[in-house]
Amino acid sequence: MTSSSRPLKAIKKAIMNKQSQVTAFSSTAIALYGYDQGMMSLVNTNFNYLSTMGITEESPLVAVIVSIYYVGCAIGAILASRFADKRGRKPSMFACLVTSCIGNLLMFLAGLGYSRGALFVMLTGRFVMGLGVGGIDSVVPLYSSELHDSDERGKAMAQEFQANILGLNLAFGLNLFVTRTLGKSNQWAWRSPIIAMQVFPVMLIAFISRLPESPRWLISKEKDEKAKEALSEIYDEGDVDDELKTLTKARDDSSDEKIGYSDMLSPQGSQFHPTMLTIMGQVNQALTGYGCISVYGPQVFELLGFNVVDAEFITLGNYMFYLLMMTVAWMTIDVLGRRKLMVWGSIVLVSSFLLLTVFGALISEQSINVPRLPFSIIGATGLYIATSAFGIGWLSQPWLIPTETYPSEARAQGTAISVIVWGIMNFAVTFLSPILFNNLKYWIFLIFAASNSFAGVWTWLYSPETGGRSFEENVRFFEDASEHKTWRVHKINDKEFVSMPKEKGEEGGERQPLLDN
Repeated sequence: MTSSSRPLKAIKKAIMNKQSQVTAFSSTAIALYGYDQGMMSLVNTNFNYLSTMGITEESPLVAVIVSIYYVGCAIGAILASRFADKRGRKPSMFACLVTSCIGNLLMFLAGLGYSRGALFVMLTGRFVMGLGVGGIDSVVPLYSSELHDSDERGKAMAQEFQANILGLNLAFGLNLFVTRTLGKSNQWAWRSPIIAMQVFPVMLIAFISRLPESPRWLISKEKDEKAKEALSEIYDEGDVDDELKTLTKARDDSSDEKIGYSDMLSPQGSQFHPTMLTIMGQVNQALTGYGCISVYGPQVFELLGFNVVDAEFITLGNYMFYLLMMTVAWMTIDVLGRRKLMVWGSIVLVSSFLLLTVFGALISEQSINVPRLPFSIIGATGLYIATSAFGIGWLSQPWLIPTETYPSEARAQGTAISVIVWGIMNFAVTFLSPILFNNLKYWIFLIFAASNSFAGVWTWLYSPETGGRSFEENVRFFEDASEHKTWRVHKINDKEFVSMPKEKGEEGGERQPLLDN
C-alpha cells in the first residue's frame, strides 16, 4: 500500500462508519433550526415581505410570525416523541422531515400571486414547519445518543450544534447576498432563502434509509433479530453478540413500571428531579438572551450605533465567529465537563452584557459629547465575546441533560419535555424582544446580565456533572439526592458530582457506552 493511498482509505473508512454517518445526519437535521434563525433575521426587514403580509416593521405581528414557529415546535416534540416510542426513531424522524417540507413550502407560497390571506398562510407555514423541526429536535438527540459511546456523546452533540450554527450562517449569508443583489423591495430577496431551506429535509429524507434503527429501541420491542442486524452495522463482527447480550440483559433487568408525564411533572413523581433539571436547563439557556441576538442580530448592532448595512455585515461576521468557536465547544465538553462550561459561560455573559449596557448608554446618550465609533466597536467586540461564551457554555449542554439523566423508560418523554420548554421560552423571547428593543433600547443588555446571573447561580447550585459517567451512575445521583434530602450538588455524596470523574473506569470499572441502557 502506498503512503498516498492510506489517507484516502482512512477517509473512506470514516465516511462508511455508521456512527459517523449518524453524526452527519443528526448535524444536518439540527442545522434546520439554525437555518430558520438566520433566514428570518433579514426576512423580517424586507419591505416586500412586510407589504405582502400587510404589516409594518414595528408591528407586533412581526414577532408573532417568528414566535408561532416555537409553539409548533413544542407540540411537534410531544407528537414525535410518542411516535418514536411506538413506531421507532427512524419513522418518527422521516415524518418530521416531511412535515418540515410542507411547512416551508407554505411559507414560500404565502402571498405569491395573491394578497388576501397571505398572513394566514405564512402563520400556518411557520406553525407546520415548527411541528416538524420541534419533532426533529426531540428525536434526533435521542437517536444520536443511543448510537454513541458515553465518552463521545458530548462531542457528538456539540458537533451537531456546530452544524446548527453552520445552517444559521448559510441562511444569513444567502439572505444578505440576495438582499444586496435584488434590494429590500424585491419579493425574491425573501422567498429565495425560504425555499432554499428545502435542501436540508429533502437530502435527509433521501439518506435516512441508509441508517440503522436504534438497537435499544428494537430490543425494547423484543425485536432481537433486527437489533442484531442494526448492531452489525455499528460494531465489528466480534462485538455484536456481546452488545446484544448487554442490551438484552438491560431490558430484562429494567423495571416493568411505565413512566408517564405525571411521574415526571408531579413533585411526588419518581422522575421529578431530572425533569426539573431538564426544564431549568432550557429556561436558563433562553435566559442567556442569545436567542434574541441570533434572530434579531442586525437590530442589535444598530442599537450599538451602526448603520443598517454595516449592522448586517457585522452580524454575518458574528455568526461566522460563532461557528468557529463551536469547535472549542466540542473539543472541551467531554474534557472539562458540561457543568464547568455552563458556569463559566454565564460569568463571561454577565460581564459582556454589563459592558454592553455601559457602552450602549454612551452611544445612545446624545448629551455626551464623545466619538461614537470607538464605543460601537468595543460594544460589538463585547457581543462577539458573548457569542463565543454562549456557544461554548450553553448551546448544546441543555440538550444533553435529558439524554443523560433519565432511565431508558423515560428518555423519549424527557427529550420531548426539553423541546417543549425550549419552544415556550423561545416563543417568549422572540415575541418580547422587539417590544423590549423599542422601549428599553440599551437597557435590554442589563436585563440579560441579570438573567445570566440567575442561570449561572442555579447551575452552580443544582446541576450535576453528567459527563464521563454511565446512565446508571447519573441515575444514582438522584437516588443519593433523595437520601440526602437536598438537590444541592455540593452536599450530595461528598461532592462526587461537582466535576468530571478523575479517571475513566474509576469506581466501578470501565464505563459503559450509552447503548448499554
